[in-house]
Amino acid sequence: MRSSASPMSESLRLGRATLRDVTPYPTERTACDADLSDNTNLFGAPPAALRELARAGADEISRYPGLHTRHLREALAEYAGVGLDEIVTGCGSDDVIDSAVRAFAEPGEALAYSDPTFSMIPVFARVNGLIPVPVPFTTSLDIDPEALLATGARIIYICSPNNPTGTLASPDAIAHVIDRALGIVIIDEAYAEFSGGAHVTNAPQHARLLVTRTLSKAFGMAGFRIGYGTGSAPLVREIEKVRGPYKENAPGERAAACAVQEDVEWMRTCAQQAVEIRDRFCGALRANAFRPIPSAANFVLVPIRDADLVARVARDAGVALRPYSALAGIGDAIRVTMGPWPLMERALEALISARDRIQRDRDQATTGLRP
Repeated sequence: MRSSASPMSESLRLGRATLRDVTPYPTERTACDADLSDNTNLFGAPPAALRELARAGADEISRYPGLHTRHLREALAEYAGVGLDEIVTGCGSDDVIDSAVRAFAEPGEALAYSDPTFSMIPVFARVNGLIPVPVPFTTSLDIDPEALLATGARIIYICSPNNPTGTLASPDAIAHVIDRALGIVIIDEAYAEFSGGAHVTNAPQHARLLVTRTLSKAFGMAGFRIGYGTGSAPLVREIEKVRGPYKENAPGERAAACAVQEDVEWMRTCAQQAVEIRDRFCGALRANAFRPIPSAANFVLVPIRDADLVARVARDAGVALRPYSALAGIGDAIRVTMGPWPLMERALEALISARDRIQRDRDQATTGLRP
């Protein structure tokens, strides 16, 4: 006999209880004139990728792509400095991370990470039946290796440069975690092209290390959703077991391979522009009484009161910024992606205007309450 409950409540009852308070990643956002919220390359797309995309034929649209994207893997392996059997690709680096979580941890085991970090990490833990274990950063916003190791986690995740803080994990702290971890260590290097430091080449030398990268940031190909990871050949084979087929689309695979082979200097020029503008923008923020967190990425995190309200006021002015509420050890903050300087001037103006307007409203409300 069927339940008399409404279809909605019945669907909720059938869903996994551990997922009932998981919030889907926010994707529905109104279009904005100046979108500085996604940490993508705002200086354009790689020329070789645009050329190859224009050549896409009907057969690439009507047929499945290659199962294991060999051409793309060859190009990425050469760029990363690893062997072909030491690289795995996915639909964005988050797909590679999610696959690794499934490959190396049983339900009920722990995934430890420094908090705050990439918002999908605790979600990946929970949807795969793991226990997310957040660990505070040190007072200098470095990872705390002893605290991470003390969790006994099957997987330890480190994002460096970290999203949303932009901070780098110190080499000694990372080495300590890699040397002593009981399980797998995942180092997320989505923003490594902006910082210069990297573990992507030496990952295969460590039996327990996976390093992930993406072409969505410095390479300017977020729309293609191409990510990859490097590790020892046995580790990569385990991830291949769970990643699933046809993760990359055929035109995107070909365009991305060409960009990695031909547009590395173009990418480095864009990354250098972002770094120079980031430093200039931080100086302008400090000159206007903001205290941005020193960043090694293509974005800056700015602690600010009432971040959600600031972001709404800025959006009304045509500028999209990413708000964060009550970040551990930081509080409310706004994350700003770097782009050409005219965009940054708009972002600065929007931040100042929103902050000052909110403060005026707060002062008026306080005055109005006085007897």
